[in-house]
Amino acid sequence: MPDIRQQFLRFAIDQKVLCFGEFKTKAGRLSPYFFNAGLFADGLALKRLGEFYAKAILAAGIEYDVLFGPAYKGITLAASTAIALAGLGHNVPYSFNRKEAKDHGEGGHIVGAPLKGRVLIIDDVISAGTSVRESVELIRSQGATPAAVIIAIDRMERGQGSLSAVQETQQLYGIPVFAIANLADLLAYLQADAKMEHYALAIAHYRATYGIERLC
Repeated sequence: MPDIRQQFLRFAIDQKVLCFGEFKTKAGRLSPYFFNAGLFADGLALKRLGEFYAKAILAAGIEYDVLFGPAYKGITLAASTAIALAGLGHNVPYSFNRKEAKDHGEGGHIVGAPLKGRVLIIDDVISAGTSVRESVELIRSQGATPAAVIIAIDRMERGQGSLSAVQETQQLYGIPVFAIANLADLLAYLQADAKMEHYALAIAHYRATYGIERLC
């Protein structure tokens, strides 16, 4: 497992952002794990989270001009990632959207840099794909081009059909989706730790039931 993925999973578990138990997903499935990026709720955690996103973006070699964080969770993700990228010598503009257009002052839906050129969407996970769809539509309405999506965790489970939500997104919009870590990485991490190996059994069963047939 690439070191950044192992470090990120350890970080998410330590922060209790990645939890184990029984959780009902939007699809009505009972999942043995849950990831909630909204629980990265202090300055140091956001700093480290941004650094993981930044390193994953650079490692993937994504070509883009602007970072975009969909409201609401994506706002802090885009901001912290922009700061981390600047610390690594890559100063890039970022923006986010309002849920409702502002009818006074500068007005509009977009806050921050204008959406121009190639736009990299930053989100936490892709479940139903609603956030990505809204982001793609907004970006294109501004005359810009969605370049890629980067998320924290790829659950690698079936969406509406035989493809995963990530694969559906890639197929529907013709843009690549990258993740800091995925379900296969999580299984490898848990199986390598004797104290956490029992969680791996439940996750392996869940993957066998709902997982995609081919890894992407």
